[in-house]
Amino acid sequence: MQITPGPGPLGARITGIDLGQPLADADRRSLLRALGAHGVLCFPAQRMEVDAFAAFGARFGALEVNVANLFHEPGHPEVMVLSNMVENGKPVGLNDAGQGWHTDMSYSTDVALANILHAQRVPVRHGKPLGETQFRDMRAAYRDLPEALKQKLAGRSATHDFEKFWEEMRKRPGSRRKPLTAEQKARKPPVSQPIFRTHPITGETVLYANPGYTLFIDGMDAQESGEILDFLFRHQDRAEYLYAHHWAEGDVLMWDNIGTMHNAVADYLPGEARYMRRMQVMASLDYAALVA
Repeated sequence: MQITPGPGPLGARITGIDLGQPLADADRRSLLRALGAHGVLCFPAQRMEVDAFAAFGARFGALEVNVANLFHEPGHPEVMVLSNMVENGKPVGLNDAGQGWHTDMSYSTDVALANILHAQRVPVRHGKPLGETQFRDMRAAYRDLPEALKQKLAGRSATHDFEKFWEEMRKRPGSRRKPLTAEQKARKPPVSQPIFRTHPITGETVLYANPGYTLFIDGMDAQESGEILDFLFRHQDRAEYLYAHHWAEGDVLMWDNIGTMHNAVADYLPGEARYMRRMQVMASLDYAALVA
């Protein structure tokens, strides 16, 4: 296995490994270390069935079944389908997933370690792949905050809400999302998260607040909370924190859901087919011990 870092703070290319085969402990350790160091890992030209894909994800933690799981692979509720394709007049996948800056599972008491996508169909126009996925480095975002703000927010929490992002997605043209049911809302009520979080692999402090799910800073005046969150979200938008992945069919992309946030760019048309398999790996293991 070869790990080739990209030119920036995020991104590495992993070759010389077949993810369709059982993952050895030593390789799992290496990949966890690479995830902590580089934030986004691309495994190009991977060919594997759904069973093997799910088995790979499960080596890193419990696999989540989404509270609003509209589309998934048959027999695998933990493997969601993200797609704009339609068969026999019916959609085969969620067509607007991830469009807007957010951190998956920040709305949950139990947070996610990583997201893993496997590209089955990638839209291409004039030889250029469409539908890139963008990332921002929340490790660097924390390091670059003014010291006075770090001290002010140390030990503080913010409330995150699943419904906030869901409703924003529902407003977008062509969305297939329905309002959340009372049962779905009860399963994912608003939760408080530390604004600064310790990364479970590296021990680094990261900025854990995002415009998709974060509502307000707990215990703070509403105006001050809004002003600080607005500053944090503008701070995250700095060009030097950005990394974009340009997809190719067969790519497996694994990214750090604690040290980064992400956004899916929907620059493709309904007739330009996109089909991704997606898993959410929960932070359910002792990662510091696994990488030791």
